[in-house]
Amino acid sequence: MSSGSTPPPYEVDECRGVLRVYSDGSVVRSSKPSFDVPVHDDGSVLWKDVEFDPAHGLSLRLYKPAARSPASAKLPVLFYIHGGGFCIGSRGWPNCQNYCFRLASELRAVVVSPDYRLAPENRLPAAIEDGFAAVKWLQAQAESEEPDEWLSRVADYGNVFVSGDSAGGNIAHNLAVRLGARSPELGPVRIRGYVLLAPFFGGTVRSKSEAEGPKDAFLNWELIDRFWRLSIPIGETRDHPLVNPFGPSSPSLEGVDLDPILVVVGGSDLLKDRVEEYATRLKNWRKKIEYVEFEGLQHGFFTIDPNSKHSNELMLIIKRFLAQNSS
Repeated sequence: MSSGSTPPPYEVDECRGVLRVYSDGSVVRSSKPSFDVPVHDDGSVLWKDVEFDPAHGLSLRLYKPAARSPASAKLPVLFYIHGGGFCIGSRGWPNCQNYCFRLASELRAVVVSPDYRLAPENRLPAAIEDGFAAVKWLQAQAESEEPDEWLSRVADYGNVFVSGDSAGGNIAHNLAVRLGARSPELGPVRIRGYVLLAPFFGGTVRSKSEAEGPKDAFLNWELIDRFWRLSIPIGETRDHPLVNPFGPSSPSLEGVDLDPILVVVGGSDLLKDRVEEYATRLKNWRKKIEYVEFEGLQHGFFTIDPNSKHSNELMLIIKRFLAQNSS
């Protein structure tokens, strides 16, 4: 190689074997998910894919129980927004699909699992905007004279809940703030509550659980740092309002009217302190917050082992939350 030639690009970032970023800015994504588990599709839940944002090529996956009792009963709608640090993940990953099967079956609900644009190709706020586009798609279905009958025959548009796992939990929080209590701009769709499963929040000052958490944690500090570095807008810090709800430039949430929020985290999750602070602050401002901590469990325990004792307990908690806040 001559002294004047350009060296080949080299890898500068890698996320769970499915995302690789190179020195020249190029990005390579693997078609294989980072969770190599079988899909447990026993036919008890029906599903299909629908494009909700043609401009960005985004689709969502709909799920509903195959059998309903009574057959004429309408079912609540639950959005499930996947995690992945805003950088990886998909509605089509088997861990996401298996959990949506359980949600639809156990909760007797229609589950809507949308994709969103990923970083670093699409940094924040792209993912938040796509979450908003997904709920607006549901509104369009509710208002349409020619709706998707697969959905409209069973969906109760007056009983909608938004849940999210990790980065999806962050998206759910930002939707709760944007839409406000009773989601007036979505009528006839009415969001009744939000379920934040280990929401992915950050900040420039490390929390105690981030600083002292185990290096071999499923979501360790190195990976947290990488996700934020790749997803935060260029030139911004982890105190960006979409990242840190209580950062120095974040609008105060004290005066914001919010729908009920269920906040869940594992006691050994490096995000635990941030999630607990989030719930505590909102509760002190008299928001309708329920905080549940699973002692000793790590990030994403409910999708990593969806049939564990603790995952079953969480499912019952979510079921109760939906029942208490439905019309």
